[in-house]
Order: sequence, then structure tokens, then C-alpha cells
Amino acid sequence: MKPRIYPVRPLLKPQIHVLSINRRYVQSTKPKAATIAVPPLPETPRHTPAHAAVTHQPPLAYLPLKNVIRTYLITRISSSPALWGIFFWGLQLLATPKTALLDPDKNRALNWVLKKTFYSQFCAGENGAEVAKTTKAVKGVGYHGIILEYALEVLLDGIEHGPVPGADSPETKREIEEWRRGMLYTVEMAGPGEFAALKWSGLGRYALHLLKQNKPPTPLMDSAIREVCDAAAAKNLALLPGAEEEITNAGIDTWTLALEREYNRHETGQTIMYNTYQAYLKSTPEKIARHLADAREHGYTIGIKLVRGAYLASEPKSQVWSSKAETDRVYNSLAESLLRRQYGEVLRPAPGSDNESFPQVALVLATHNAESVRRAQEIRNQQVAAAEPRITLAYAQLMGMADEVGCELVQAGKLAMAEQGAHGAYGPLWRKVDIPKAYKCLCWGTAGECLQFLLRRAAENKDAATRTATTRKAMAGELKRRIKVALRLTS
Repeated sequence: MKPRIYPVRPLLKPQIHVLSINRRYVQSTKPKAATIAVPPLPETPRHTPAHAAVTHQPPLAYLPLKNVIRTYLITRISSSPALWGIFFWGLQLLATPKTALLDPDKNRALNWVLKKTFYSQFCAGENGAEVAKTTKAVKGVGYHGIILEYALEVLLDGIEHGPVPGADSPETKREIEEWRRGMLYTVEMAGPGEFAALKWSGLGRYALHLLKQNKPPTPLMDSAIREVCDAAAAKNLALLPGAEEEITNAGIDTWTLALEREYNRHETGQTIMYNTYQAYLKSTPEKIARHLADAREHGYTIGIKLVRGAYLASEPKSQVWSSKAETDRVYNSLAESLLRRQYGEVLRPAPGSDNESFPQVALVLATHNAESVRRAQEIRNQQVAAAEPRITLAYAQLMGMADEVGCELVQAGKLAMAEQGAHGAYGPLWRKVDIPKAYKCLCWGTAGECLQFLLRRAAENKDAATRTATTRKAMAGELKRRIKVALRLTS
């Protein structure tokens, strides 16, 4: 089958007559023309007040100055191995405090320092009032909504170097209750149409033990999980269980798919439960294919959160792709297949399944990669132009990271809405374009509870040197632009 080739272009351009303009390509599975010609637009003013108000400034202009400065400083520190090594060592020390002096939840001075720096960059707050304030600020930038995550989790080291309490022990019951209350509070703080992220390992050490063995949750765990799912469904809020280290993922898949079959049924019209798939794992395309077949067989909408992966340092090398370029190729190909609901070169039908039938899909593209986002939006805009059906799609980036990518999505959405609002359905965007929905993932909890989350963010900033450099340069450029504006050297 001859592949179709399509180009990558910026998220949105006003007055577009043809969708093919640049020279980057990615493969698809249906042999259609690469260029979608659009008839000449009606005679309308080329630049409208609404358009000018949105495009007058670059995307990062939407970001508050304090965010720009803090991001620049953190990415600057992460570019210095010596400084970042000291900083990372300090976070590790605080994550496992030996005395109250090193516990940020007990040492007020330490708590203040942490909350004014790294915590403020990546975390939303300790309580409802602080989370509401952060959420308001995020939406003020122009993001469609939030993905709120409770920081509580258990790491594998915690059960490999210590005893695991029994299923009915007071410790296990306490850990389950702590997770239940935290998740219900998370659902309460997030709004309808938004997301609540979670870690199944947050249910405690015995839950992590069960996940490693791919065994079902205990009755008490199951009751807590269903209470959270019911609360989310009543609020029309989706749940995003995060992927964890590969040794636990078989258990995570078993737990999550069982809930998808129950809470994502077509007759409800809701997609409450998602699962996370890590593109850097060689097994992911085949896993997605099996889960697609399961969704088709059982009649539910499969919720997919597609990430590149966050546990590279701890995964067996034989299980991951050999290079970042290979991971990027797999990620983009999987995203395209899901967006088009078509099997392709990477995502092939599961053995014995129907090659043509594709279930309903709801997709969260959780990526800090600008090219992946632009490829996805190119597909969405082509689908709108051709009046093709589209799946439910959200974009997600972590708070404090990749704002140059998120703000580009924000600006694209603002431009589309401004043009359509100014001219109606038959204005310059009479053919219409996809209005992207960008979300920020916010972690909440005390400074102590968030330390494991912060350690992963620190590791990501260190390991993703190229992306961090891109962010640093973008923030430096935005700071220079604002200084020039303040000095009236430019508009």
C-alpha cells in the first residue's frame, strides 16, 4: 500500500488556501493526495481587529513574567552539571529525611524555600485554596483546563528494601484510606470536562506488591477505586492512571482495562477511565493493538494517554527503543494512527482481529515535543477541511515545562476563536480549523508529598538536555523581548 505523505506546518495560519507548505513528512496508511486544495476565500478584510489582537505578540507573551524568569533560571541551572548535581542531591536528601530538620513538612524555613522555588514551578499547592489560585492562573494564560494529580505514590525501592504489610493490616488499611480521601479531594477540586491523574501505587505498599504480581486489588482497594470512579463519572471528569515502572505495568493494565469496560461504555457517552502508554517501550504498539481489539469486542471507548516515557533510566535496555529518533518515530506514527483511526506501519491489528474495524478512541497526547504537536494539529486541520470525523483529543504538558509548546497551542486556539467570532462560520476561516484543547498537569500535595514528583521532574530536566536547552533559549528570547518593550525599543 502506497503511503500518503503530509507536511508539518505551524499550528495555525490565517488566510490559508492550501494545507501543504513545508517539507517535513510522516507516513500514513491511505493513499490520498498530500495536498488538500481549498477554493478561494470570500473577499474579507485580511487582518481583522480580533486577528491582530491575538497575533500581535509571540506565544510566550501570554505567560506571566515570574513564570518566564523562574523557568529560565531552573533550565539555566540544569545546564550546569555541577550545580544540578548539588541541587538533585539536595532533593534526594529531603525526600528521605533522617531528621525533622530535613523534613520540609516539619521545618517551616525549609518549606518556605522549597515552595518559593522548585515547588512553585511544578506544583499547584497544598490545599483547595492554593490549587484554585494556581488553576485560575493557568486558565488565565489560555489553557483549556487542568489535569490535577495527587502526589501520593509508592516507589519500588520502598518494597524491595523493607517488609510489605499484609492485605488486612492496619498499615495497608491506612494507606488505602489516605489514597481514597486524597483522590476524592482531587476530583472535587478539578472541574467538569477536566482530568484527575492518579497512581495506582498510591494505594500503598501492598497495592504495589499486587501490581508487580499482576493480581487484582483487594476488596477494600476495589471499593475505594470504585468510589473515586463513581465520583468522577458524576462530575463528567476523566481519570488518568499514570504508567509506572515496567515491572508493574501488566498489573496496571489489568486493573485499568477492567474499569474502562465498565465506565467507558458507549451508551453512557462518557470516557471516564484512560490508560497510559509509553512509546519508548518496544511492546507498546502491540499492547495498544490488543487493547483496541478488547475495546471493540466489549463495546467501550478506549481512553489512551500517549507519552514517550519517564522511567528510561530504570528500564531494561532491551525493552526500549535504541534511540530517541526511533522513539519519536514510533510516537508520531502511533498518534497518527489513533487520530485517523487507521492501522499503519507501526500500529498493526492484533492477531486475529479485523483489519478494518477500529473502536472509538479518546486520546490525550501528553508531549513536550513541538513537532509531534504540530503533526497532530496538521492532521486535525486536514480532517476539518475534509469534513471527516474526529476523535476526542486533548494535549497535555506538565506545569512548569514546555510552555513554548503549550502557549503555541493556546495562541492557535485564540486565533481560531477570534477569527470565527469576528466573521462567523463563513469568514476567513469559513472552512474552519481545529481548535486545540491544551491542558496543564498540576501536582498537588504538601512539599514533602511532592518530593518524589519533583525528583522525576529534576531528572527529566537533566536527561532531556536538548528540550531543556530549547526551553531555556525560548525563555531568554522572551525576556529580551519584554525588556525591549519596556525600554520602548520595539512594539
